[in-house]
Amino acid sequence: MAASGDRGGPDSYRSPLASRYASPEMCFVFSERYKFRTWRQLWLWLAEAEQTLGLPITDEQIQEMKSNLDNIDFKMAAEEEKQLRHDVMAHVHTFGHCCPKAAGIIHLGATSCYVGDNTDLIILRNALDLLLPKLARVISRLADFAKERADLPTLGFTHFQPAQLTTVGKRCCLWIQDLCMDLQNLNRVRDDLRFRGVKGTTGTQASFLELFEGDHQKVEQLDKMVTEKAGFKRAFIITGQTYTRKVDIEVLSVLASLGASVHKICTDIRLLANLKEMEEPFEKQQIGSSAMAYKRNPMRSERCCSLARHLMTLIMDPLQTASVQWFERTLDDSANRSVGWECHLQVGERRICLAEAFLTADTILNTLQNISEGLVVYPKVIERRIQQELPFMATENIIMAMVKAGGNRQDCHEKIRVLSQQAAAVVKQEGGDNDLIERIKADAYFSPIHSQLDQVLDPSSFTGRAPQQVRRFLEEEVYPLLKPYESVMKVKAELHL
Repeated sequence: MAASGDRGGPDSYRSPLASRYASPEMCFVFSERYKFRTWRQLWLWLAEAEQTLGLPITDEQIQEMKSNLDNIDFKMAAEEEKQLRHDVMAHVHTFGHCCPKAAGIIHLGATSCYVGDNTDLIILRNALDLLLPKLARVISRLADFAKERADLPTLGFTHFQPAQLTTVGKRCCLWIQDLCMDLQNLNRVRDDLRFRGVKGTTGTQASFLELFEGDHQKVEQLDKMVTEKAGFKRAFIITGQTYTRKVDIEVLSVLASLGASVHKICTDIRLLANLKEMEEPFEKQQIGSSAMAYKRNPMRSERCCSLARHLMTLIMDPLQTASVQWFERTLDDSANRSVGWECHLQVGERRICLAEAFLTADTILNTLQNISEGLVVYPKVIERRIQQELPFMATENIIMAMVKAGGNRQDCHEKIRVLSQQAAAVVKQEGGDNDLIERIKADAYFSPIHSQLDQVLDPSSFTGRAPQQVRRFLEEEVYPLLKPYESVMKVKAELHL
């Protein structure tokens, strides 16, 4: 069967991240339109700054560029690129075609990475700005969940084996704490982003020094002016042809760490769904299995785990790319890292890892918010599981109560040991319920404390300071961290699928 050649249609591969999962706003930030429109904005900022510093650029040329920022002829650009084998020059010519008066000063003194790398940094910043409120909303929803269930006892697990009791809210705070660290790291990486600025072919600014006839101060002013126009507080002083690719490592490391957090949270939810203690939202018409109609698979949590694993693996691309950047740069950094299409056609591949990392992070945050807005807890199931394990956990308390009532610690310990093994045999060999307490109640030796057993076995007395820890953690650490995002907290997560 012959291929249709339609790269956007049903006969061609399309990334599911864009077509099925990620939000329209994140997809737009990584779109060709946004990228090439930003190129034109960068050319305008450069021309405005050069004019201000005395180069012969007219107001008419500036206005012409301003009027055509969105007037992008993508067909013409593609035809130019096919001939020139250079996407930046193809867009220089395409921009110049609709700005005939300004055509001669577009890209003046610049190299391809002026638009390419600076656009990448703008897109990274804007993509982080999209992720930050989404992560804050997830934390906010989970904080509400934790607060409401701060006192609800549940069986704790270590090694996925029954351990001491905790509370449902305290367990949720383990999730929140990881996400708070991710929010702080995303903020740090966003604030640490620096502009590449106006640096020239190998980062020496030689072309601009030539334009300004050796005036170093004007070259520095030019760099500062364009950096400020782009909304960055500072630019790199030192670059090669590109900004250091360690920036990409920093950004993807934080996103990979977020992926690890989400994977852990959603794995916990999947395990709790198996235990029938907690479930993610399940819609009325949702089908859990094509064969087994009764199933309620945790498909949203499974999706998060699957995509989180993909997100975590993407960090290998920038690590390896940064390690092989020869001298001032080499072009094998282009195809696998950048936020749009390749810088030169001879590379011949779609750029992957940065765009995919953000679209993946966007998807898992949207999905996790949806999950956290509809988590269902089954207290009766939780209570039954506690009652199966609590008698064994309470043996130390029972021994202490007997000693206070005048009993001998060693004698009591032996009695408890024998009865515990008998009860364990009923559970393990007969499949029955844990009847240790019934055995204790039936044994005259323990008659001095029979009236105390209900109090001794109150689950809330086994949760330690979990409720207090939840409330203190939310008040001291979580709510202050969320304060800058208060205005965006009410947005509900909508999933395409």
